[in-house]
Amino acid sequence: MSDERTKRLVWTWSALLLCLTALLPITPAAGAGSGPRNAEGPVPALGRAWPVGLRPLVVHAWDPPPTPYARGHRGVDLSAPAGSPVQAVATGRVSFAGRVAGRGVIAIELTNTGDPPLRTTYEPVRVSVKKGDEVAAGTILGTLEPSPSHCPTACLHWGLRRADTYLNPLSLLPPWLLRRGPSRLLPLS
Repeated sequence: MSDERTKRLVWTWSALLLCLTALLPITPAAGAGSGPRNAEGPVPALGRAWPVGLRPLVVHAWDPPPTPYARGHRGVDLSAPAGSPVQAVATGRVSFAGRVAGRGVIAIELTNTGDPPLRTTYEPVRVSVKKGDEVAAGTILGTLEPSPSHCPTACLHWGLRRADTYLNPLSLLPPWLLRRGPSRLLPLS
């Protein structure tokens, strides 16, 4: 084989390999990164109260993005009138209470939820707790602020994370809190 033909063959195969590589979908290796759908460990249903109201309307459901930086809804929006009390869903410690981008935000690290712990977030809230406060389920954290948002009416954005992985906050609530309809009394027996 001549040098010219060898160079052309190497160049052709290199170009073909480069084209095929570019056409392959790029996906992270199993276990790599912290995409929103791959949470470490299950989420315990340890919630004892809704963050607002008794059974608020879910205006916008959890819609995790397919990749960490893609579009998605990393929490749920719960309808409630501005001024409504916002309460902790479970026991924990306030890890952040302040303003972010002009909105009141509260983050709570939940007790006994592993390492790293689960963390709930609430916004927009007029904050009445401070960083380091221990809270129980039902503790008032503040009041819902009137804030322009993507909801048609006032709403609370409630989020859940473990480290950098977003999770469905509704998974914190046990079935008896998620059920619709009136309670029914059963005979004692």
